[in-house]
Amino acid sequence: MDRSRLEAFSDGVFAVAITLLALNITVKGPGYGRLLHQVGLLWPTLLAYVVSFFMIGIIWVNHHVLVRSIVVVDRTLLFLNLVLLLFVVLIPSATSTVAQYRLAGNLDGRVSVALYAAVFLGMSIGFAAIFEWTLHGERVTWPLPPEQHWRARARFVSGGLVYLVAIGVALINALAGFVLIALVAVYYVVERTPSASPADDADEASV
Repeated sequence: MDRSRLEAFSDGVFAVAITLLALNITVKGPGYGRLLHQVGLLWPTLLAYVVSFFMIGIIWVNHHVLVRSIVVVDRTLLFLNLVLLLFVVLIPSATSTVAQYRLAGNLDGRVSVALYAAVFLGMSIGFAAIFEWTLHGERVTWPLPPEQHWRARARFVSGGLVYLVAIGVALINALAGFVLIALVAVYYVVERTPSASPADDADEASV
């Protein structure tokens, strides 16, 4: 398969997933209280929407950075990419669930955030698997030097570990677990290390 088809298909999935997030932002309308009051009740939905929107946006940017350096697309890469997209399309559903349970302190509220973190953990694993694939053989235009492999892997593992911790924390405190997930999004939005080559850009593409 041509690389452009892989990226086009993935971009379509990202676009649909990020669009579906907005479907959860609705008010009941006339007869259910003042509009400002109804909007105020949407704060868990809006909060989850913002975090999920930036999460999908971040993975889209990093996916583009990584894929543009790939020179060969094989069957293994296609399935690894599908694993990533499997979790990307689950983000709107997980976001809706968090919004419905409103970060409540009861068991259902805690489980909703734990499931939310689990989806991001799966997404992180899927993206890390694609990155690992690029480290072997002549698969990218600018291969990462072998001595930098473990440093790059550590960056992927650290992101996944935060999601793993967030699952455990969420089962104790829903709000605290959600804050951990949000902090990961903030970090990857503001984190920008100057790069000397496209190979370094691929090294930075981690979520």
